[in-house]
Amino acid sequence: MNILMHIHACQRGQCLPLLPVGVPVDEYLARHGLMAPEQWALPALTVGTTLCGACGTPLLKVTGRAWLAVPGCLGGAAHGCGIGAARHSAHSLMLTALTDLPEGPLELTPRKNGHSLAWITLSDKGSRGMREDLSGPAIAETIAAAMPLCHSQGFMLPDEAAQLRALLTELALSHGYDLICTTGGTGLSPRDITPQVTEALLDASLPGFTQAMLAASMAKTPHAVISRAAAGTLGQSIIINLPGSRKAVVENLAAVLPALPHALNKLQGDPGDCGD
Repeated sequence: MNILMHIHACQRGQCLPLLPVGVPVDEYLARHGLMAPEQWALPALTVGTTLCGACGTPLLKVTGRAWLAVPGCLGGAAHGCGIGAARHSAHSLMLTALTDLPEGPLELTPRKNGHSLAWITLSDKGSRGMREDLSGPAIAETIAAAMPLCHSQGFMLPDEAAQLRALLTELALSHGYDLICTTGGTGLSPRDITPQVTEALLDASLPGFTQAMLAASMAKTPHAVISRAAAGTLGQSIIINLPGSRKAVVENLAAVLPALPHALNKLQGDPGDCGD
């Protein structure tokens, strides 16, 4: 399905929301306008989807979603505006320009090549800027070397259960990331909350993943036996808990990377036989 948009002039790397043409917004909010189809009829545009022009050139990429306040009448009671004039907030796609784009209408075709990756580093010190994050970037580097990625984004959180629960849910069910990896918080210290938060959210667990990662770690150190890492699915996403050290991240990923593309394909509806 092609998408007709009115493009707001933007530069490469600029991220703007997509809202239906005619929806009133703050005059200071730049946005792209959706002309057709209706917003409810849009195909699933998950993070990493590119919107291509007539010649197949990628022009925009879906890099997230956000709730935006959409005002109704801004005049208040003095202008005859009652409660009924208020509008619901809009759940907007966030589109990042892949090249400089001029103002005007444009017909675009959505495509997705490769998988999207979100990695979350759990670290109290890291979230305060007191420790450099080495394990998070290692996730991105290791996975990108093993399978094609269309988008990769990192996040940093303190070891707080509520924040991790909210972010995992948003990344999987709203943004539609294919793969979400956490690093840190899988041990026995009082602040290690990653496995129990993850397990409570999963639709289905992947015990083979955790067993393979544990075996890989046990071959390196007997201390790996205390790992409580979880792995499983949430919506169309696979979530994997990884240890907090860069070295252990690489070792654990090596144990599951050969199966990851196949697992994602099956989760997302590949009808082929597993033996093919």
